[in-house]
Amino acid sequence: MITKIYRVKGTFVMGDEYHDFTKEYKATSESDIEQKIYERFGSKHGINRNQISIESIEEIAPEDVLDPIVKEIL
Repeated sequence: MITKIYRVKGTFVMGDEYHDFTKEYKATSESDIEQKIYERFGSKHGINRNQISIESIEEIAPEDVLDPIVKEIL
């Protein structure tokens, strides 16, 4: 399988506040990315899937990566 890099933008609810997020991950598909977002936000912030709203998932080129950890992996 070919691994691609995706940039995900969205919001999540924590308490009474909405927070924007932008994350970059390596994955094989967009559905893979959705699962990663739900798992990571759920374990890190203790929130449910219905508290996370994914607004966009876009494939990006390696040279467009902003996240230093993802850059290091590449």
